Amino acid sequence: MNQATDTNPLSILIVVPHPDDVEFEAAGNISKWVEEGANITTCIITNGAGGSNSVDVDLEKLIRTRHEEQLAAAKVLGVKDVIFLDYPDGNLQPTLELRRDLTRVVRKVRPNRVLLHDPTSFWLGDGKIWDYINHPDHRASGEAALYAVFPSAESRPIFPELIAEGLEPHHVNEVYLMTAANPNLKVDISKYIDRKIEAILCHKSQVDESIAPMVRMWDGARGERIGCQYAEYFQTIMLG
Repeated sequence: MNQATDTNPLSILIVVPHPDDVEFEAAGNISKWVEEGANITTCIITNGAGGSNSVDVDLEKLIRTRHEEQLAAAKVLGVKDVIFLDYPDGNLQPTLELRRDLTRVVRKVRPNRVLLHDPTSFWLGDGKIWDYINHPDHRASGEAALYAVFPSAESRPIFPELIAEGLEPHHVNEVYLMTAANPNLKVDISKYIDRKIEAILCHKSQVDESIAPMVRMWDGARGERIGCQYAEYFQTIMLG
């Protein structure tokens, strides 16, 4: 078991495909966990180059910009470390290569808790305020990350090359699914909504100030359902 203790703070790993996914899905809770003393690492799988539809965009410059924006957002939230895997944006698949790379990350970070996208969510929304088709990169990253957590990260015979790298197996205690089809954990983030929006606005290549009322509307609708001003939702899986 690798439970957090008073002398060994909670370690949390967040795995997402794109820069800014972390902030939209979990920045309120990240702020709360950091305040409580947790060490948080984020892993961004793709290079973010799908973040522009412009005909004449400089993709290499955009990739550098999105890296810088993610690091700025991490600083706002108090995230300990950011890992960039730089897979191509927009055509992610849950391959064995990706699972191995994520298993490597899990074994290096050795988290108690891992946040990842729900791989079963095809579309999201409530049919009233907002609806959208879930990005396929979200589902692919969620599937690969979930199987990296189990069985790959804790099984010695899987990816023996990682053992050769000195990365011993690791057991994760908790998985939190973001964009969850069936959330069972609904957290009041009212205290942290301004910090969440500040972190989102670090992604200047993607959003501007007009996103702030939309974030308040989305998280406000979630909060209203549980009797608070703003909330974030997850589905939790307890692995012991």
